[in-house]
Amino acid sequence: MNFAFTKEEEAFRQEILTFLKQELPPGWIGATYYEDELEQEELWELGRKFAPKLGQKGWLAMAWPKAYGGQERSHIEQTLFKEEMAYNRAPGVDFAGVGMCGPTLMMYGTPEQKKKFLTPIAKGEVFWCQGFSEPEAGSDLASLRTKAVDKGDHFLVNGQKVWTSGGHRAQWMFLLARTDPDASKHKGISFMLLDMKTPGVEVRPLMNIVGGHAFNETFFDNVRIPKENLVGKQNDGWTVATSLLNFERSGIERVASARRLLDEVIEFVRENKKRLTISRDIEVIKQKLAEMVIQLQVGRWMGYHVSYIQQKGDMPWSEAPISKVFGSELMQRVANVGMEILGPYAQLETGSKWATLGGRVSHMYQSSLGRTLGGGTSEIQRNLIATKGLGLPRS
Repeated sequence: MNFAFTKEEEAFRQEILTFLKQELPPGWIGATYYEDELEQEELWELGRKFAPKLGQKGWLAMAWPKAYGGQERSHIEQTLFKEEMAYNRAPGVDFAGVGMCGPTLMMYGTPEQKKKFLTPIAKGEVFWCQGFSEPEAGSDLASLRTKAVDKGDHFLVNGQKVWTSGGHRAQWMFLLARTDPDASKHKGISFMLLDMKTPGVEVRPLMNIVGGHAFNETFFDNVRIPKENLVGKQNDGWTVATSLLNFERSGIERVASARRLLDEVIEFVRENKKRLTISRDIEVIKQKLAEMVIQLQVGRWMGYHVSYIQQKGDMPWSEAPISKVFGSELMQRVANVGMEILGPYAQLETGSKWATLGGRVSHMYQSSLGRTLGGGTSEIQRNLIATKGLGLPRS
């Protein structure tokens, strides 16, 4: 296998970097992870201005068909774009819309749904959120209780979702609801699309560990969802959802974000070697950093391997969980090493004048705790790797 990028791919990477240098504000530092954009008003506003520029260049959904706003370019190029955006902490990429809902509609959507929803996503004109998890249905997602009653031309939805990332920002939500309460828990679920302006939708904030508002609770009180917004067959939403979760677990953003932070830690160590080694062995520090560099390179190629499988038209049923569990846990390891090496000042939060690297190490240290939960816990990922990748029997 040739791990080198082609001349065309390297030229495209330089095109992205040139664009970001021109378009991002001078001295841009950005946020440590894409969800920070949902929390900070200034970042959010910049992202909403930035997204249409990315859409105009055809970069948000470049692997999609041209009929839906894409460029029909390779999945490798799409991943390369995502990597540079995450590494440079650039705003404007709707992960839920571009990375999850769009590819799912490509597989299961009707021609009318594709025409209505895909092009606005590719142009960066709308923002989406996910309505899956519930207070009693997280890892065991099929136990969800939100009900959607068939009323002929529409569904009447009642229930609650939790951990709705960006629910306070989104115009649209894709959600799961139980449409057949008498069927087995995996068989009576449907996948549908909801306009967040629909009467009866209430979004309440949930503060996260770093004091930010990215998460929400979402309540549905007799919410009407038109039948044309049903994706796939009624009561067969679990099939649609498992494909979407596979797209969610794909991606290189986790590794790219951790790699950027580690590069900043390495640069700080170089510039402050004498101060940092007063009570610590420089060889120990070098060893810890080298180990993280190696692991990040492994995680990087895992992300590109997933893209290679998608490029062939296959679904990475075990490879995406491998990439997800490794990348999310790697973010925690990088943050841990950064905190250990940089010492007490790294514990200070963003905004403190004494915070090392502007508090970004502390921020990732705290926020990365949730990375092994969102999109399916590490335990769930390992179960998928065992059953779908290794063919092991279920317990």
